[in-house]
Amino acid sequence: MVTCEKFRFMEPSKGARPPKDLTFKFYTDGRLEIIDNHTGSRMTPRDLSGASYDFYVRHRIAMIKRDLHDKIRKYA
Repeated sequence: MVTCEKFRFMEPSKGARPPKDLTFKFYTDGRLEIIDNHTGSRMTPRDLSGASYDFYVRHRIAMIKRDLHDKIRKYA
């Protein structure tokens, strides 16, 4: 069964650049969806920078760690 963890990232506005408002969907099968809530378009991790990229990396690492711990518990 594939499950999904959904997070919303809202970057504080800085200067003339509009703030980022993104939705991240992390699936347990490894898939990822990143949606720009202003335009409705999909993005890739390569399109991210700064705080949004840091947010992505931290959540991805946490999901991988949880998956590894679950597998260790299951097969130990």
